[in-house]
Amino acid sequence: MERTREYTLQNRNRYLDELMKLLKIPSISADPAYSNDVKLTAELVKQSLDDAGVQTTKIYETEGHPIVYGEHIINPSLPTVLVYGHYDVQPPDPLDLWDSPPFEPVIKKTDLHPDGAIFARGSCDDKGQMFMHVKAFESMFNSNEIPCNIKFMIEGEEEVGSVHLGAFCEEYAKMLSCDVVLLSDTSIIANDVPSITVGLRGLSYVEVKVTGPNKDLHSGVYGGTVVNPINALSKMIATLHDENGKITIPGFYDRVHDLSQEEREEMEKAPFDENRYKKGLGVNELDGEKGYTPRERTSIRPTLDVNGMWGGYIGEGAKTVLPSEAFAKISMRLVPYQSHEEITELFQNYFESIAPQGVKVEVSPHHGGQPAVTPTDTKEYKAASLAMEKTFGRKPIPERGGGSIPIVSLFEKVFGVKSVLMGFGLNSDDIHSPNEHYGIFNYFRGIETIPYFYHYYATEK
Repeated sequence: MERTREYTLQNRNRYLDELMKLLKIPSISADPAYSNDVKLTAELVKQSLDDAGVQTTKIYETEGHPIVYGEHIINPSLPTVLVYGHYDVQPPDPLDLWDSPPFEPVIKKTDLHPDGAIFARGSCDDKGQMFMHVKAFESMFNSNEIPCNIKFMIEGEEEVGSVHLGAFCEEYAKMLSCDVVLLSDTSIIANDVPSITVGLRGLSYVEVKVTGPNKDLHSGVYGGTVVNPINALSKMIATLHDENGKITIPGFYDRVHDLSQEEREEMEKAPFDENRYKKGLGVNELDGEKGYTPRERTSIRPTLDVNGMWGGYIGEGAKTVLPSEAFAKISMRLVPYQSHEEITELFQNYFESIAPQGVKVEVSPHHGGQPAVTPTDTKEYKAASLAMEKTFGRKPIPERGGGSIPIVSLFEKVFGVKSVLMGFGLNSDDIHSPNEHYGIFNYFRGIETIPYFYHYYATEK
């Protein structure tokens, strides 16, 4: 793959400039006000595939945001890799916590990124990582070093639960047929410690509403006699964990399988500096389920977190009001063999049961996804491991991730194939947070590594 590598080096500045252009479009899938921007991004992704040399490309409309598809078939008898990515991004709020505008990408040096990192919403999740695959293909195409068939499916709804992707995959299953799915919406342990994600947590995401009186009331006239929905919601949320950090929902842990001591010891071989971890987050102490390390709490244990909470008056100044309603958004990260449908039902039943008299509770499920575990003894995992060893100079560590990518289990169900989760971001890249960034080193190391994956996958037995 030396010609491919040389082509990448020769076009390095252009590859970076084109990513910066992509990052300038606010493709926020959660907000209908940005629908046109999402569509523009889909069109730019398609154009990028065309420019890279992909034989056939098309934008497929859905009931939500478009899906970009491309395929390059060099020989039907060769293996076929389906590349998955997404071009939509999280909302950038709160804007006042960004050091630079979220859709005006800038490059700045940091301690972890001495070569510079691109600061912009979507730089790591997932525009930068998705675009690596487009540029890797371009380098292989122009070097005449494509060793297998490659397909692309790049969606615009990952950040809102990929709500229309399942129907698309089922309708176009024949077109999307492949031997393996390759995606890079994950991370590595460090720039000098490569890793491959072999497990993902599932997700149950709900919104709760607590209603008290039929209108906002004067807190002096009615306070102390009418149940305050915000007070009630706060107390209810406080009961969801016990003093040991364990989730109190009955049946929540019934399907959780504990790892063996040997497996846990193997996980702890990955480098982890707790003091550096805390310093990077600006916290004095860590918290979580007792009896487990920080790494285990964020990978092999389920969690429940409040993602947002509101109600009453939150404007400038004071308003002495007893609110009629209170709201919260809650996410639960799940581990293998938990079912997001079952967990959502358990949460709903329990949350309704602990509501005090005087309020009404509504639980509205948003979206969810099943956990996933990928084996390390397959041809595709070995190809990814060899590719990373080739470019990083050391064998990657198999690691379970803390995030959720629900479509991994969807792909296995619909296509009957496993996925390779070969990402290049860092957990410290602030995805979903202000000042999201992606290292220039990581961007180009991905472009360099991906062609080797195809090479080893097509040639290794």
